[in-house]
Amino acid sequence: MKPIVQQLPFRPNRSFIAGAYNLSQFETSLHQHPAYELILFTSGNGNGYIGKYVGTFEPGDVYLLGADLPHCFQPVNNITAIVIHFKADCLGSHFFNLPECQHFMNLLDQAKHGLKITVNSQDKLQLLMQSFETATDGDRIILLLQCLQTLAVKNKYFTLSKESNKTLNATNNDCIDRIIKYTTSAFKEQVTLSKVAAIACKSIPSFCHYFKTCTQKTYFNYLNEVRIAYACSQLLQTDKPVVDIGYESGYNTVAHFHRQFLRFKKTTPLQYRKLFSTTAAKTIMKMSTPLYDCNKLTLTIAG
Repeated sequence: MKPIVQQLPFRPNRSFIAGAYNLSQFETSLHQHPAYELILFTSGNGNGYIGKYVGTFEPGDVYLLGADLPHCFQPVNNITAIVIHFKADCLGSHFFNLPECQHFMNLLDQAKHGLKITVNSQDKLQLLMQSFETATDGDRIILLLQCLQTLAVKNKYFTLSKESNKTLNATNNDCIDRIIKYTTSAFKEQVTLSKVAAIACKSIPSFCHYFKTCTQKTYFNYLNEVRIAYACSQLLQTDKPVVDIGYESGYNTVAHFHRQFLRFKKTTPLQYRKLFSTTAAKTIMKMSTPLYDCNKLTLTIAG
């Protein structure tokens, strides 16, 4: 599937866009736009597709995506996020070329592969991005630079996709898109390699090699990420027993569910649920308060 080109609602009196978005405002199809995107998820879980990277996201996750990098975030449940879109010339055509801004240029160059911010930088970024709610005029520019400074100086991020926006293949995108759509709709059931390989129009060995080459992970590793992401959403948003959540997430035994949860989250399901009853976690969840009413914005999709 060829990515659609999303036309962002830049306004004449604003050099960049900062806003809070909810599920209905997310473009869940593969898309790209000529602007950098800094996104903080404040609630909800789902699956992310960035370049050739396939993975999951949850509250507190922060990403920096380069201009024209194909991506989509497909929610497992209701999600909210703070999103900042800015172009390379948002502060003037020569600003990032200044000698003092070389570290910014290095960061933006890395963003063409997609970056996920690690825990060490998340807390400061969350506070900065939340501050856009009340910031006006010059304060907005200072906040944007502080966000970039935190990312560039702290250097606490890792690259998601080995391929850049210039080397992505439309045929590969279409195949991966079919696999993602099937997985997100069938993960609660028994999923077999033969079924997924057939959807990809490949033999099982060929499919396994193809998927790992494209995503740097095995298919079952990705399937477990999807299942655990769904389990996390149920742990946070419902009072269902852990046993029931495990079965509902696609696991046949409680022991297998606990092993996979511990593998991906480094904690048990019960401990994970308790974690989000703490003050720090509640702070993240409260950050879904809108910065302005994005329902009033018109997004025009072309391509």
